[in-house]
Amino acid sequence: MKKQSFIFQPELSQNAITVLERRYLKRDTDGSILEQPSDMFKRVADTIAAAERLFDNTADTSGLSEQFYRMMAALEFLPNSPTLMNAGRELGQLSACFVLPVGDSMEEIFDAVKQTALIHKSGGGTGFSFSRLRPANDVVKSTTGVSSGPLSFMKVFDMATETIKQGGTRRGANMAILRIDHPDIMDFIICKADKKQLNNFNISVGITETFMEAVKHDEAYNLVNPRNGEAVATLNARDVFEKIVTQAWENGEPGIVFLDRLNRDNATPHIGEIESTNPCGEQPLLPYESCNLGSINLGKMVKEKTIDWDHLKDIIHLGVRFLDNVVEVNRYPLPEIAQMTMGNRKIGLGVMGWADMLIQLQIPYDTEEAIELAGNVMRFINDEAHEASRQLAVERGPFPNFAGSVFEQRGEAPIRNATVTTIAPTGTLSIIANASSGVEPLFAVSYTRQVMDDDILVEVHSIFEKTAKAQGFFSHELMAQIAVTGRARSNPGMPEDIQKIFATAHDISPEMHIRMQAAFQKYTDNAVSKTVNFSKTATVDDVARVYDLAWQLGCKGVTIYRDGSRDKQVLATGSVPDEAQPDEVQPDESKPAEAHNENAMQRPKRKRPKILKGYTHQMQTGCGPIYITINEDHEGLFELFTTMGKAGGCAASQNEAIGRLVSLAWRSGIEARNVITQLKGISCHSPSGFGKNKVLSCADAVAKAIEEHMAANGYGEVQKKYELVKGACPDCGGRMVHEGGCSVCKDCGYSDCA
Repeated sequence: MKKQSFIFQPELSQNAITVLERRYLKRDTDGSILEQPSDMFKRVADTIAAAERLFDNTADTSGLSEQFYRMMAALEFLPNSPTLMNAGRELGQLSACFVLPVGDSMEEIFDAVKQTALIHKSGGGTGFSFSRLRPANDVVKSTTGVSSGPLSFMKVFDMATETIKQGGTRRGANMAILRIDHPDIMDFIICKADKKQLNNFNISVGITETFMEAVKHDEAYNLVNPRNGEAVATLNARDVFEKIVTQAWENGEPGIVFLDRLNRDNATPHIGEIESTNPCGEQPLLPYESCNLGSINLGKMVKEKTIDWDHLKDIIHLGVRFLDNVVEVNRYPLPEIAQMTMGNRKIGLGVMGWADMLIQLQIPYDTEEAIELAGNVMRFINDEAHEASRQLAVERGPFPNFAGSVFEQRGEAPIRNATVTTIAPTGTLSIIANASSGVEPLFAVSYTRQVMDDDILVEVHSIFEKTAKAQGFFSHELMAQIAVTGRARSNPGMPEDIQKIFATAHDISPEMHIRMQAAFQKYTDNAVSKTVNFSKTATVDDVARVYDLAWQLGCKGVTIYRDGSRDKQVLATGSVPDEAQPDEVQPDESKPAEAHNENAMQRPKRKRPKILKGYTHQMQTGCGPIYITINEDHEGLFELFTTMGKAGGCAASQNEAIGRLVSLAWRSGIEARNVITQLKGISCHSPSGFGKNKVLSCADAVAKAIEEHMAANGYGEVQKKYELVKGACPDCGGRMVHEGGCSVCKDCGYSDCA
């Protein structure tokens, strides 16, 4: 690539700037921002280019640093978030995710808990297989007691994550996998059914080819105790499969992972067996491996309605070099991780902006032409990425575990990285790049966003707006009309060919979603993170057909989302159902709603009735008694007031502020448990009480009062309407979008998958 000056400035959207300022740019101890986006890109470019001197201490890295800078500043390639956040800074932890082993002893389990905490503290997510743990009620010889089983220990990991995630710029997230033949599999399948536990976990069932064949032939299969390898029971495979499908239909989990396929593509079987993936499922890893990912923005690879293959090749080769350098300069949170990662040097070059590329090429997402092009594009990326890795092996040597690898067994040329390509969800990165996420379709072509003073702004996809203006059908009224659903299709205000090209997630049939995933998977070393979207009216059989199709087409896993099935979504877009279900709140049609999830609308703030019912709770704090009044409307928790028994001045004003903010949060759709999580445990200089009655501060008292109120009024047992209308971003109240197994806020970049 031609050497160019560092003065090139990135062209960033306002959303991108907001995300960078909130989560990525360096700050001082007072929280003041110390760098501009261009400074961040230069910091990262200099740090990653400096790895060249580890192989040649006389190397001049300035030219390569400029290439890295331009590639990122032009939004043509971005590494995973920890690299942008931490490269060139004190922490220096650049990996997005890790897999840790969980052994079948108390010592091994709690070693893994400790290691998890260290990883989450450094900004990474973790994947686990709990399949080695003996089942519940199995014998424990050392104590002559019985085992509590994998699920009980998953809760320990979940609580550790809940504690650690309160600070930092990235939340910890986990993946839990249990083999289909584990004796506790039925409990695992339904472990997130009540939505009140394991909220820091994605869960997936590890499915084997043997099991799928048993499903196909309606046969029984064995459950095997991992303690001794003995079969302890049998289940009908089809019954178990139907339970997985039904539960996924209910709330999107569990997903499924095809374990045999992960190990079929395990490049280093002599080093270990793949048991788990990272939290979003796209990166199978050996125990103690980390993933180092980056994505090419395919929307930037189109010139004059044609793919610029030469430029794409340049970015592929530069991206592979960048990611291999990341492996080298990374500061790993554990020595075991450093050893395993350096031994295999796995990288994951992927893509974002696939929907943008199709739109520019005027190819509808849900067509045979798009499926064929997906295979051609990913095959080109995979081939060139492997060639780039082989060139690096000539310069630097192959990955240390190359001897005995499948590459050597097949007589192939040495390669620098055991795996090279991965397609990850690029939720936050795609906001920075102003690109569509991963290989997903658009989530909306137009949507509304509520800003200060309740103003409603209509935001339009940039290519859609340019197309509308060029073809003469743009109007602010039409854009606002489209924003009600986010969808261009079936809209009489625009040409039919435009409706076809601008497909959104719910315009695409589930079968086409999975076929697109399979097309990319065919030419991807690791796996493909993608959400298969279903309408709210989809049946359990519809989900079963997609799971079966994923197996037939060679996918390595499946994540599905049925509209409205998870409580993290607010109101689905589209027309209001003919008959509202008892647990639904219909939107106020007199004012625009805010696009929130994939084609979902944010619930407008509730207006205060003249009369509300409530209760006042007295809590004892170190500053005296505090009286906390909690009022409800017909939907649930509505507002909170505080009165201090003897304190005035600053203490009273701070408590009034807490009450106002809690009230605003509830009226804006933020769930009560998120409020409790933010306030509970805050301590001050003067706590009160002991044991379970200890109150650490006024904020802690408010959290405990809310808990008391919910317990006394049936919120823990009977989900009230308000508690089911959820989904507002807990950081900014913005719109959350389901993609790649994650929920990502498109306004501030918050993600529930680390």
